Amino acid sequence: MKPSDRRLKVYITLCVTAYILGLLTWEYYHGGIESHHLLHRSDLPAISNGWGAIFLPILTWLILSIIHRYETSRYSITVIAGFMGALLYGVVFSIAFVSGMTELTSVLLPMLMVTGLFLPLYRAEYLLGLVLAMSSTFGVLLSLGFGLFVMLISFVLYRYVRPVPYYLIGLIKK
Repeated sequence: MKPSDRRLKVYITLCVTAYILGLLTWEYYHGGIESHHLLHRSDLPAISNGWGAIFLPILTWLILSIIHRYETSRYSITVIAGFMGALLYGVVFSIAFVSGMTELTSVLLPMLMVTGLFLPLYRAEYLLGLVLAMSSTFGVLLSLGFGLFVMLISFVLYRYVRPVPYYLIGLIKK
């Protein structure tokens, strides 16, 4: 890894750290640091947003290290576009959830699965964008759990379900 790449990774991680610490500071002075119940049910355990101060910088560093392994240039347009797309999806999903737009949230999840047939949503940049966007609404750990679930489903759809029609078309042509 070139020193300039390491420096960029440090800067991005510091920006993410500043984001989560700013968010936690704002929460602290506006009613306390929030906790989120699993599956949005009060009878299940709650996870504090404070854990994000530890996990989000570490997650960012690890994801940037993973991206660096499969990217030859600094950050290609596909990595940036994937990150920005996941960031936009997470923002829209969070706003729809907070606003009580259940119709929109019920459409967004299946839409994500359909998108997973055509795009490799299991890549690291998608996870980072999704977690960053959803962390202010759902906390880092719940967002990470959701992102990992999406990655698993997307991996299966993209790698194993998507090739089936191509295989069948090949059989028909023979």
